[in-house]
Parts: sequence; C-alpha cells; structure tokens
Amino acid sequence: MRKFKNLVIGGIEQKFLNLVLISMLLVAGVFLAAMLTQNAYLVNLTNETSEKQIASMTGTTSEVVDALVSDNIRNVTGLQAKVTDRMFYDRSAGIRMVAETAARLLTSPNSVAPAAWQRPDISRDGELSVMVVLPDGVEEADVAKELGVLANLTETMTSLGTAYGADNVWFSTPNGVTLMADTRAADWINDDGSYVTYNAPNRYWYRQAVKAGKQVFSDVEFDFSSGKMCVTCAEPVYGPDGTLLGVAGADIFLDDMQEAVRNASENGAFLGIVNGEGHLILAPSDQLQVESSADADDQRNSEYPELAAFMADALKGETDVRLVHAYGDAYYMAAVPLETVGWTMITAYSQSKAEEPVRQLEADFQKIEEDAAAAYRSRSDKGKILAWIVLILLLAAMLFGAVKMGKRIVRPLNTITQRIQELSEDNLEFKMEDTFRTGDEVEALAESFASISHRTVEYLDTVQRVTAEKERIGAELSLATQIQSAMLPHIVPAFPDRNDFDVVGTMDAAKEVGGDFYDYFLIDDDHLCLVIADVSGKGVPAALFMMASRIILQSTAKNGGSPSEILTRANQAICSDNETEMFVTVWIGILELSTGKLTCSNAGHEYPVFRAPGGQFELFRDRHGFVIGGMEDSKYKEYEVQLEPGSRIFVYTDGVPEATNAAEELFGTDRMIEALNRNPDAEPMIILKNVREAVDDFVQNAEQFDDLTMLCLEYRGPDAPEKA
Repeated sequence: MRKFKNLVIGGIEQKFLNLVLISMLLVAGVFLAAMLTQNAYLVNLTNETSEKQIASMTGTTSEVVDALVSDNIRNVTGLQAKVTDRMFYDRSAGIRMVAETAARLLTSPNSVAPAAWQRPDISRDGELSVMVVLPDGVEEADVAKELGVLANLTETMTSLGTAYGADNVWFSTPNGVTLMADTRAADWINDDGSYVTYNAPNRYWYRQAVKAGKQVFSDVEFDFSSGKMCVTCAEPVYGPDGTLLGVAGADIFLDDMQEAVRNASENGAFLGIVNGEGHLILAPSDQLQVESSADADDQRNSEYPELAAFMADALKGETDVRLVHAYGDAYYMAAVPLETVGWTMITAYSQSKAEEPVRQLEADFQKIEEDAAAAYRSRSDKGKILAWIVLILLLAAMLFGAVKMGKRIVRPLNTITQRIQELSEDNLEFKMEDTFRTGDEVEALAESFASISHRTVEYLDTVQRVTAEKERIGAELSLATQIQSAMLPHIVPAFPDRNDFDVVGTMDAAKEVGGDFYDYFLIDDDHLCLVIADVSGKGVPAALFMMASRIILQSTAKNGGSPSEILTRANQAICSDNETEMFVTVWIGILELSTGKLTCSNAGHEYPVFRAPGGQFELFRDRHGFVIGGMEDSKYKEYEVQLEPGSRIFVYTDGVPEATNAAEELFGTDRMIEALNRNPDAEPMIILKNVREAVDDFVQNAEQFDDLTMLCLEYRGPDAPEKA
C-alpha cells in the first residue's frame, strides 16, 4: 500500500473510493428509489414506535386512574358515612330527650302545672310552632287535662327543632292525642277551616316502635301531612309499671338528600343508603329508585348477581372497593356501615366515566401523530424536487465525501437505526454507546435523542406519581375545608330575632384546614355561651382534634353547669381517649342576657379584652387554668364580669398577637389593642375587620404561619331598641 497525501492507495479507503466511482453512475438511477424506500421505512418505524408509546401511556394512565378512583371512593365513603351517621345520631338523641321528658311528666301528671296549648294556627305557617292534633271522635274538652301536662314538652320540642333543623317533632298518646312541633300549620287545617284529624296509633311508626319496645328508625314511608318520602325516628315511652304512655317521633325528609345524590350521579358517581332489610333509603337514579316499605325490593335479591353479592356483604360490614357490573355498566363500589341506625352507606363511580380521560388522552395523541404524518408527507414532496438539484451536486461531492464521511457516518447511523428498532414497551429508553461518539452531528443527534428519551421516561414516571398524589390530597383537603367551614357559626347576623346583643366570629386557617375554632349558642333564652379555642399543632390532625373538641364542649355546655364545670367535664372526656396527646386552650364565658353578668373560665388561653360603655378596649389579665387534654384531674377557676349596655368583649387566638412580618417582628397585643380602639363604638363585624386589616398591613407579604381566629360580642341589654 502507498500513501498519497491523505489517501491510502491499495487500502480500504482506496477500495471504497473505487467502489464509489463505479457506483456514481448507478446512484442517479437508484437515488430516488432508495430515498422513497427509506422514507417509507422511517414512516413505518415512526408508526410502530407511536403505537408502542400509546399502548404504554394508556396502560400507565389506566392504572393511575384506577388507583385514584379507589382511594377517592374509599375516603369519600368513610367521610360521608361519618357525616350521615352523625345526622341520625343527633336525631336519635333529640327524640330520646323528648321521650325522657314525656316519661317524667306523664309518670306524675298531678305534680305538673298545666301549660298553655293551641290548635294549628294558619298565621304561623312556615315557622316552627307547637300545636295539638286530635283523632276523629276526640274533643278538646275530653283531653284538656292531658294536653295541659303534655304542653310542658313545648320548650323541649322547639329546642330540638331549632338545634337539629327538625321540621316536625311530636309526642302521641295511646288515645291518639298528639302534641307536635311543625313548620306546616296549614297542612293541618281543612279548606272549610276545620282541623285535620290524625290517629297516631294507626301510623306505621307508632306500631313499629311499640312492637320493638325501643327506639327505631322506620323504612321509607310517606308523611301524613305533606306526602313527602321520609324516614321516621320513633321511641315508645312506658310508665314504671310497664304501661305504654305514648310514642315520641320525628321525620327525616329525603328530598334534599335525594337531590344531592342525584346531582352527584351526573358526574358518574352516586351515594346511596341501604337499611337492614336491604331496602334503598337513598338512591341516585331511576334505575335505583327509593320506594315505600310496601313496594321496596331487597337489593340482596337483585337480578344482577354481582350487585346482589355486594349488597349482601355491605350489610355485614365495611367493604373494600370492588368492581360491580349492573345496569349495563361497571361501577367501582364501596360500603361503610352507619352505626347509629344499623344501615349502610354505599358509594359508586362509573368505570366508563373514570376511563374518559384515558380515552381522550389516546385520541389527542393519535391526532398529534396524524398531523405530524401529514406535515412529514408535505415536506417529503418538496424534498423530492430539491433532491434532483442536490443530486447533481452530490455526485460531484461523493468522491471527497466518501473518503471522509464513510467511516464516521455509515456505521453509527446504522447502529442508531438498529437501536431505535429495538425499542419496545418494556424498553423505551435510547442510550448512548461508544459507537456514536464521532465528535460531530451524529454524536450530537445521538446525545439529543438519548436525553429526550431519558427525560420522557422520567417524566412519565413523575407524572404518574405526582398526579395521583396531588389529586388525592387536593380532593381530601378541599372536602375537609368545606366540612370545617360548615361546622363553625357563619350566618350573619347570628341571631336576627335578638336585639339585646350582637356577636360575630371569624377563622382564617394558615393551611387548608386549621386547629382554631370559635362558637356561640344560646343555652336557653337568657344565657348565651361564648367559646374560643386553639388546638396544638397544625393541618389535618389539628382540624380533626378541633372538630372533636368543639362537639364535646358544645354538648357539655348544653347539658348545663358553670364555665368551670363545663371545662372540667370536657377535659375529663378528652383526656379519657387522647392517645395522640394533643391539647387545646379554651376561653369560655356564659352571659346572662337579662342582667349582663358574664361568668368566665380560662384553660390556658389568651387574655380576653373588655370595653366598658364609652371607654377603651383593655386587656383583662384573668387567671389561667391548665390546658384541656393535658391532665385528667385538672380543676378550673371562674370569675365574673358585669357588663353594662354598650359593653364589648373581644377574644382571640395566639395567631393574632404572634402574626409575624418579613423582619421576624410580632404583631403583639399592643398593636391589637390599638386596632381595637381605632373605632371602639363600631359594630362587632367592623371591629374584627379593623383588627384583620391591621394584621394584614403589618404582615404584608409574609407567610401566615398560624390560624387567625377572633370573636367579638356587643352587649346591648334587655331594654335595647328593636332592630330597624
């Protein structure tokens, strides 16, 4: 072999050059054929790769959707079951209260002073009023004494209707005499002005309660006066000798619950309730209809085997999420028992609805591929014209280019093509090899393709994990935020029919849910209870502990007692089952509205702020007790403050004085008092607004680290003028 400049004569390079010289005459003839063949090959290769990517993407997305739907159904079912069971529990507790009060009155009727009663009054239609309804053949004079005793239930029934939103509550004696708290007085008056007769012992709920001998929740029936579908809670009352004294009861109308269930079914999801007999109490559609007990079918005997088996398991206890085929579709279903009534909450989500995003993603991807193919064909046609021009130049350059570029291009390009062909559903990543490191565009192309391939694989994995986690957490926190907001008093004005005081509170959580809460409610017509509290910790755990603490404090307060006694009983209840060792600071006050006497007790909470009429807001350094939930045997002191008409109370959590700006400075109690005294004569809502604006101006763009909760009361006195 001889070397002439950079060309090795007789070597591989010279042989390659000879081959090129001979091939040049053939190149022109076969160029277009080779180009077209290569073009078709690349199109097919692209299509095959696209199909593999679609299959992989669709399978991965389907798995993500299945996991997400299962998690959401499981969480939503459990939470909805707790909320619904609480409703039944509240109604059960209220009826038991009516039954116990009636038993006490009727056991010793001669020791009870007769109370006033009235028949249905059409002028009170639409408001909760207590009325007497009699059966046919019974005159008022015959049962006047009995009605005078029963009328002492008026306050209990009215309180129950107000506290739990019950539209009607009643007590009926064995002779058919019924004392009823109802909002539909007009339904009990005939067109001619006579009263509608009503024989309670003949009604389904009366017979069912007497037969059971205990409190019962009926099947779905039709209300006597309105004709609406309802479930009735009823409890029989017996004397010391076992004599039946009567039955207390209340309806739970299904209209609003049924409408909410139907709205949920429009998105492919629905909720339902099945009683112990397998009858639907709530259902989402015409396929699953709610019917009265006489016409209702046992869902355990459904014509769809999977649905019947699921219903049978659901009535035995909580189930995992499973796929059930029924009514021409497949549904993800889960069940959680309702402990109070022994029924079961059912949640379902249509599989076809769940897979709609997957089908849409596949359609969008295919559309992109079709557009890309069309663009490729258009450019290919233009390339053919250009190819003839390039061919002439290429023939002249091939001799030089074959020597220089043969070794560097042919082998790595063929290897790249081979590696692309080897890509599959199980191996989507193109990786660099030493063969591709040519130091030119081939290496850059290989590196770019390898980088894009690697990032695509990582992206698919990241999207799968992040999307599932984000959607799960977002859905749970959104629902928790709504539930927590609904639990706190939020109606303004809180007591529109009272002119002797005005009270308002606000709570702004640092996260989606918070651990602060406030509450105000009438214990009776002359005593208003005020509560503000701060749970240790933040986020969801604090929010859950907050809900439990609020319920315990409110229930304890409504059972009577002074503020110190309420805190003592609440502390014992929380400490008895406080495995998380969380605690809550509480300030509670009970205001006697007729005198202005405020009795307070403080369990480790912030100092309250008082303002005398015409004066300034001042911090009141009261004596603190230990936090609630800390030690079971803690005792609490109380103190009294005399409020005069025009006095104001402001209580808050530590999120107000400890609000921090970008310079790590605290807002402090001095700035808080200054904000309160900016307009001390303003209404409570304006006072809270002034404090919040002062905090915002101080903090500005700094992140809120703690819940910010405030409550303000203005005492106007019993002689305050009526509201305009």
